[in-house]
Amino acid sequence: MTTIVHLLRHGEVHNPDHILYGRLPGFGLSERGQRQAITVAEAIAGHDIAHVVASPLQRAQETAGPIAGAHRLDLHTDDRLIEAGNRFEGKRVAVGDGALRNPRYWPMLRDPFQPSWGEPYLDIARRMLGAVYRARAAAEGHEALCVSHQLPIWTVRRFLEAKPLWHDPRKRQCSLASLTSLVFESEQLVEIVYSEPAGATDPKVTGA
Repeated sequence: MTTIVHLLRHGEVHNPDHILYGRLPGFGLSERGQRQAITVAEAIAGHDIAHVVASPLQRAQETAGPIAGAHRLDLHTDDRLIEAGNRFEGKRVAVGDGALRNPRYWPMLRDPFQPSWGEPYLDIARRMLGAVYRARAAAEGHEALCVSHQLPIWTVRRFLEAKPLWHDPRKRQCSLASLTSLVFESEQLVEIVYSEPAGATDPKVTGA
């Protein structure tokens, strides 16, 4: 029995101040992000989607809405799909700008393998894996769609591929509104397929 769990990164967010907003409330999709959500909904309109679930954050809920509506499904929420915790939340963190220029924050950067500035990678992978398997069970024999965020999706993918969880953020394969599709035969993962129905975006835009 084949079941597919699609991990969808949310669309572009309205963020005029260019802060790392993380889990802060009140950050919804931009106009472009709304178009991206509709594009994905149209791209998977013919898929056998039986379950739609999203992170509790506004941008994820708004991305999931058109897909749940198109398939006439209730939109569920799973807190385990939420963005990674980050101690720089609410600050500007571009290289050479904002908080990274202030020596008081440099101790947070001491261990990129953990990472020292936020939620441990292994914790992210474990909670995401729990959400994936709950969605797989809910859509068994069909397809599930989980809307989450760049770092959680990339982390659980690396975990499933048995790769080190620490990585260069500039090399993440997880564009805005992209799909990382996990193909299961029964409960065994047999394939991971990546696609960009809304087009490619810069992987360095981690807060988008």
